Amino acid sequence: MFTERLNRLQSKLADANIDVALITDDDNVYYLTGYYDYLHMEFGRPTILVVPKDGDALLITPTIDLNSAEAAARVGRIAAWNDGMGNEWREELPGAVKNATKVAIEPGHMPPLVRSYVNDLVDAEKISSVTPILNGMRMIKSAEELQLARHAGQVATAMMNAGRAVIGDGVPEFEVAIATSQAGTRKAAELLTAHYDDGDMSPNTHFLQIMASGKDIVKTHHRASTRIMRQGEPVFLCFCGMTNFHRFKLGFDRTFWIGEPDPAQVAVYEVAVASQKAALDALRPGVTAESIHAEYAEVIQGAGYEYPFRCGRATGFSFLEAPQLVTGDTTIIQPGMVLAVDGSVSVDTFRAQVGDSFIITEDGWEPLTQHPKSVEEVIL
Repeated sequence: MFTERLNRLQSKLADANIDVALITDDDNVYYLTGYYDYLHMEFGRPTILVVPKDGDALLITPTIDLNSAEAAARVGRIAAWNDGMGNEWREELPGAVKNATKVAIEPGHMPPLVRSYVNDLVDAEKISSVTPILNGMRMIKSAEELQLARHAGQVATAMMNAGRAVIGDGVPEFEVAIATSQAGTRKAAELLTAHYDDGDMSPNTHFLQIMASGKDIVKTHHRASTRIMRQGEPVFLCFCGMTNFHRFKLGFDRTFWIGEPDPAQVAVYEVAVASQKAALDALRPGVTAESIHAEYAEVIQGAGYEYPFRCGRATGFSFLEAPQLVTGDTTIIQPGMVLAVDGSVSVDTFRAQVGDSFIITEDGWEPLTQHPKSVEEVIL
């Protein structure tokens, strides 16, 4: 799988007259090589995948992770570097780009430290972006990736069910987060054991639970806290960061109430649900991404609320992929895409959101996440 992706990228580089690409996004390094974890810059240690248009790919990575790289990375050669020794990660780059007339990078994902050095090595007119090529490659999922998506949906559904079961009067938010994490981990472990031969892949969820209750409901990305939930309050759960099965991500959100809700909040919520339905009614192959957003936005604005944020986005091995369901994105929706589609309305004192993920099929869509959304079914 990874070798095929690298070969496909090299073919596309040749077609675009790009001599070499420097890949620095963690998710793209994994997508192309199978190597992952601790590739980011928080510890000041860059990992760089060098992909020539022909010949072997080179992985430049810290010596501290060499054993992991050798076990996972499907590349021709690995160049390990150590902190403070020689020229560190810079050692291999001059040779990699020396004879290149065109070098492609990921402008939005190259660490400033690395970009500065590349700018010293390569004239500006020789630098282009490989991001459009990679986005295009990753847009349509393979059968293997769609299996991951379906399993990710099962993990997300298990987390939502577990979180819902814990929400109640007198319960602190963090108890919900503990329950969702345990449920997601157990479901992921079950799926990994039954369907995958990969003992290194962790089943554990590893993202702080996004949730808000009571007056904090308007805080879109609030994390679970020590706040005590009370009768009559709304509660929002979001799993867009936690749904990360075998590195495949989805979007998934629900709004609940503990006991009878405020009728004014219900009115807002029903518009949010209607806006998602409008988007789904329009979602099919052959339409543009922005047209889905337009249907969703028309419902929200038609009900008298402000112009909303994007209706959704593609997901996969990254939380955000192309296309986005937003004004200005004219990408044609195609079978094999995986999209998170939201319905949402925000007012000063309340915010309602429902979101699910879908596979685009030949004539419509297949839901990946499952949980009720009618008002009656989200009152706890």
